[in-house]
Amino acid sequence: MRRILPLFAAILMMATQAPAVELGEDGLHKPEWLHTTFKDMREDLAEAESQGKRLLIMYEQRGCIYCTKMHEEIFPDPEIDALLKDRYFVVQMNLFGDEEVTDFDGTTLPEKDMAVRWGVLFTPTLMFMPDRMPEGGKASEAAVVTMPGAFGKFTTKALLTWVLDKGYEGDEHFQKYLARIVAAEKG
Repeated sequence: MRRILPLFAAILMMATQAPAVELGEDGLHKPEWLHTTFKDMREDLAEAESQGKRLLIMYEQRGCIYCTKMHEEIFPDPEIDALLKDRYFVVQMNLFGDEEVTDFDGTTLPEKDMAVRWGVLFTPTLMFMPDRMPEGGKASEAAVVTMPGAFGKFTTKALLTWVLDKGYEGDEHFQKYLARIVAAEKG
């Protein structure tokens, strides 16, 4: 009986854990809210706009422990998952990938070279695009916010909401916004 109890507890714990997000052939996580596109940023922005969503470019890499953390612990949060499904048009890029990407100015490069062009150094990196893009230019210059690295649920949800509310257009910096909502939560 002493041996059965720990075994039963281990089985129960494994059964109640959230299922892992499926990995694609490229080794990147493939959640259901991810959009597969031709990676032409002009077309992706137009598609996002036609769906009433914000374009979000997400750079990841195979074996990234921080990407895994985001996909297994942060993105599955019901509120965050709903924001990503309902309000964002998410396009995934591979930091070391070879798929062609077309920037807003028409420049076409493999994902890994576009990462260099856009100054992406970390994974995950989330680049939030504006509602409408001025003619030409690079995505990195047009991004209203770039989030390099992994953050917790509270900060991630706050950033997703702040972008949707166009907080970047106001005079309240994201860190001040975050401090204000943390204080309100403690409240």
